[in-house]
Amino acid sequence: QVQLVESGGGLVQAGGSLRLSCAASGRTFRRNAMGWFRQAPGKEREFVSSINWSGLNTYYADSVKGRVTISRDNAKNTVYLQMNSLKPEDTAVYYCVVGGPLSFRIYSDAPYWGQGTQVTVSS
Repeated sequence: QVQLVESGGGLVQAGGSLRLSCAASGRTFRRNAMGWFRQAPGKEREFVSSINWSGLNTYYADSVKGRVTISRDNAKNTVYLQMNSLKPEDTAVYYCVVGGPLSFRIYSDAPYWGQGTQVTVSS
């Protein structure tokens, strides 16, 4: 059974940093795109960032570009999201997402989702 377990969320002041991690178990995802979505209270779930299987291709939402870096460690079956210069509008539940086999990037119809980790940025 596939499990995606996120960690690293929490409460941080505006301007601070957090590093989210997502460890996958149950199978390896060396050939799958991985990434993150988020959902703020009262808003729709939105794409944050995606990375392809090799790590050479990354994608970012305009709202986080320049402040967020995605990376992955295929040996550990883990994807990371380094978030800097956090803003109150970054407050949301962040979901780890894994695409299907040979996927290049993730979309909202990705097959594997974690339970989410809360990120709260205070002003």
